[in-house]
Amino acid sequence: MSDAYNNTFKTRLKSGEKQIGLWMSLANAYTAEVCATAGFDWLLIDGEHAPNEVPTILEQLQALAAYPSQAVVRPVSGDAALIKRLLDIGAQTLMVPMVETAQQAQDLVSAIHYPPNGIRGVGSAVARISRWGLRTDYLDRADDDICLLVQAESPKSLDNLEAICEVEGIDGVFIGPADLAASMGYRGNPAHPEVQAAIEDAMRRIIASGKAAGTLVADPTLARRYLDLGCTFVAVGLDVRLLAAATRALRAAFSGDGSSTAPLLEKGSIY
Repeated sequence: MSDAYNNTFKTRLKSGEKQIGLWMSLANAYTAEVCATAGFDWLLIDGEHAPNEVPTILEQLQALAAYPSQAVVRPVSGDAALIKRLLDIGAQTLMVPMVETAQQAQDLVSAIHYPPNGIRGVGSAVARISRWGLRTDYLDRADDDICLLVQAESPKSLDNLEAICEVEGIDGVFIGPADLAASMGYRGNPAHPEVQAAIEDAMRRIIASGKAAGTLVADPTLARRYLDLGCTFVAVGLDVRLLAAATRALRAAFSGDGSSTAPLLEKGSIY
């Protein structure tokens, strides 16, 4: 929360600057800080599929605060009470999963804004984000500083994509390839041509709406393809898979059977 607390991720997103990210699922402040030394533009703290709760998310936000990499927090759901707690502990950018309608998007916008613009409870005087009242301008700036990303990851989301993008207060839409593939009947195979066609079409529609588009992909060639299409926030790896691949490859190097290094990810997989 340096640089006068500015949300540089949101600023760069609005300017169209490309930002490369890394998914963090290890749910540990020590490994989060290790990841921060790599210099990624943004680091996703995953509270949906990783064993993260508010205290562990807080610890990781504290660990990342000394580094330029911007934290993006993904809660398990769009619950307004949970969102309030995450914002109070210092999350400035949220990525909310499973958003399928414009009404859901509008409810999330309401959850991140203080009255009269929304329903976020006012407790900044006892919150980390205001430095426990030391940041006297927080209430005046909070609504503008928070960045809200929503995940489109089902055919219903794609059907409602333009309506979701029209919601004022949504800063970007993230295409969730694993869930989208499953919901399209290709579970575990986001690389299927039909899934990829749907992803690319969605990206073009998001960008055409004026909103930022993003995704997660472990294939460097595909990541560059999405960036060339105009995506501005793309995660290119996962901490837990990097650790798993490196440790398994190291062990394989001493297995004596001459086996080659295992691939970083199984073909077509994300998680």
